[in-house]
Amino acid sequence: MIDTPSLESTLAAYRSAFEPTWSDEDRLEQMRFCVLDCETTGLDPKRHRIVSIGAVAVSEGQIDLSDRLEVLLRVRFNTAATLVHGITRSETQHALDESEALSALLRYLGDGVIVGHHISHDLAMIDAALARYGTDRLRNRHLDTGQLTLALIEEGAFGPEPGLEDLSLDGLCRFFGIVPHDRHTAPGDAFLTALILLRLLRVAARSGRATLAGLLRPPKPHAHDEGS
Repeated sequence: MIDTPSLESTLAAYRSAFEPTWSDEDRLEQMRFCVLDCETTGLDPKRHRIVSIGAVAVSEGQIDLSDRLEVLLRVRFNTAATLVHGITRSETQHALDESEALSALLRYLGDGVIVGHHISHDLAMIDAALARYGTDRLRNRHLDTGQLTLALIEEGAFGPEPGLEDLSLDGLCRFFGIVPHDRHTAPGDAFLTALILLRLLRVAARSGRATLAGLLRPPKPHAHDEGS
């Protein structure tokens, strides 16, 4: 059972975690990355809700299975999305309510750098949930593995012909030789994304992106774009 103090008390500790926090010059091996995935009842943050959260940390260049989070939330109504992830109203009667889940998530995150595949959706869902309790948005810096892959491709980090056209989670798993076990569950997708992150971090470090600022910077402009 997850110990879930009130969201209000958790917020104070969460905010203090950023005083101080990571600097742009910190090396990637020093970072704590929180690889995150949410399963939701749909894609609209205003109407839909989070039903499960899975997260696992990557630190010192390794996945730390002792530093992970799995949270199941009560489902108020079933949607077509529940057929994909299999989490239904009847199965979540004894799960956490939204405020308890948010409290557990904030305690887990601290000032870790959030990582996810198409992470903007997850962040929007979490921020919308926080807004329902009158609280501020997530303060964590974040990284999208799809966008990082695209930036590395554009800079030639994978070679002149990487053969990487499918930037979906399944496409990246195929490219890196990762067996996509436990897909379409929050913990499973978070773990797969963490495996992808490890490979991307190695490529990024070899390509001059060995610091937090380097990792998060946008791709370099092409030569024909510089004068436009």
